[in-house]
Amino acid sequence: MKKTCLALGLLIAMLSACTKKETNTETMPPAALTADAALKGSPVGDVVGKVTVGYQGWFTAPGDGSAVDRWTHQNLEMWPDTREYSVTYQTPFPALGNGQPAKMFSSYDQSTVDVHFRWMQENGIDCAALQRFTGELSDPPFKSQRDGMARKVRAAAEATGRKFYIMYDISGDAEMQSRLKTDWVNTITGSLDLLSSPAYARQNGKPVVCIFGMGYKGAKEPGGGDSAACIDVVNWFKSQGCYVIGSVPMDWRTPDVFSRTNFTKVYESFNMLAPWAVAAQVVASYQPWIQGDYDYCESHGIDYQPIAYPGFSFHNTNAGSPLNEIPRSHGDFMWAQVAVMKKVGVKSLYIAMFDEVNEGTAIFKVAENASQSPAGTTFVNLDQDGVAVSSDFYLRLVHDAGRMIKGEIPYQATHPTQHIIGGKGPLADGTYRIINRNSNLALDAKGQGTVNQTPVQQWSYSGGANQQWVITSLGGDHYKIIGVQSGKSLDIAGQSLDDGAKLQLYDYNNGANQQWVITPTAGGYYTIQGVQSGKVIEVPALSTVAGTLIEQYSLNNGANQQWIISAP
Repeated sequence: MKKTCLALGLLIAMLSACTKKETNTETMPPAALTADAALKGSPVGDVVGKVTVGYQGWFTAPGDGSAVDRWTHQNLEMWPDTREYSVTYQTPFPALGNGQPAKMFSSYDQSTVDVHFRWMQENGIDCAALQRFTGELSDPPFKSQRDGMARKVRAAAEATGRKFYIMYDISGDAEMQSRLKTDWVNTITGSLDLLSSPAYARQNGKPVVCIFGMGYKGAKEPGGGDSAACIDVVNWFKSQGCYVIGSVPMDWRTPDVFSRTNFTKVYESFNMLAPWAVAAQVVASYQPWIQGDYDYCESHGIDYQPIAYPGFSFHNTNAGSPLNEIPRSHGDFMWAQVAVMKKVGVKSLYIAMFDEVNEGTAIFKVAENASQSPAGTTFVNLDQDGVAVSSDFYLRLVHDAGRMIKGEIPYQATHPTQHIIGGKGPLADGTYRIINRNSNLALDAKGQGTVNQTPVQQWSYSGGANQQWVITSLGGDHYKIIGVQSGKSLDIAGQSLDDGAKLQLYDYNNGANQQWVITPTAGGYYTIQGVQSGKVIEVPALSTVAGTLIEQYSLNNGANQQWIISAP
């Protein structure tokens, strides 16, 4: 993330499920959700239609060969999983919980950058925005380190087929206007010659550059708070032939908490807008905000790249900030953001951040549990919320998010990513009966039907094969549920996302509307949540009448949404 964290201590509310209807293979989906929908704005390029991650590359260590030659950014919120690095450095931290020495990588090692870009390649991440802080450019050791990182990123990007571009952070820099121009001419296109690289990102045939920090109320004047200076910089980069992205305040469109009121012309001068959303403010309703941004950009010919992030913590830097301030909820928090973006029709995605362990937004491999982080310390380990996930989980989650944004998989409200590949869920694979807690009636294929679209109802349990279900884990708590008699899957009719959509039998085709998250509740009951819709199956209106058809509905913790799952 950035050097200046905005409005720390404020919590973004968990993003609510949206009600706009989605469809699937059984009906034509809306244009905004198809992979081949006509794109407004720019065509797919190196950033439009792609997944970009913010890449800090700012961790140094004594003896790593950098001019900084010391530990930087020791106030970490997450501890990196260093098992795949060939070069690491002993830190002042105590040994890990498993007794291993607490060693840290240096970003300045080419081998480190190579590992990071390999992870990007393996997980469908298209592009990295390399952070470059203009306030450091007058400090020779730090400028040298940043220049070295640019060379290393270039080499790794070229080797892995990834793209990269420079993302300037002008926070606190009163001289940003002259410093940006000088650095771009003398270093980026001069001594580093980055634009000659086939890996340097281009959009609409133009080299990409991004600027963070313009328009904030706290920005300096002169500097990022000076609208005239800012628009001069944007237009200057355009005169250099660049495609210019603005990472701007999240309330850029309706200035209130963060944005100045006199920056509309600056914001509209960018080719693309990427509003910064990490730890910014309470968002009562996420979808209208994203929809409003998207519609504004579409109507003004500006490309739009909203930012999703996994969670947030700043406790070890700011003791007044709670540990794990914005919980990750084992992937649910970030997926909910991306799901809204997909429903709106967003084409491009920025993930904050790849390696930002100082503020707990990192998606790269970090400690899974206390045994992998320094003993006696306060770190946000990946099992913080009580659900174990593997160290590569967030990389895989971003891969799935990118596939959904690009239309390679259908919309789904609940993430499909296995917490641990091959990991176990709350139920062992096997054959079960499924009894509603409220009615004490069983899930039943109506009329012992075995054909597609057979309705599923509740009925007195008799031990019939049409009341028995083979439940098989697809990875962790994600399952398929197949009728013993029919051999067909529980399926939401029409892949509907609506409350009240009916449960039916259908040939299993691995659709997201045929995948279910089974979650224990108090008292030994379970909820059964559709992966695609995010809704749970229930007996409507608390009915206790045999023959009532089963449907999906938004979770409200009612007894009619809870099920006894037991041996037949």
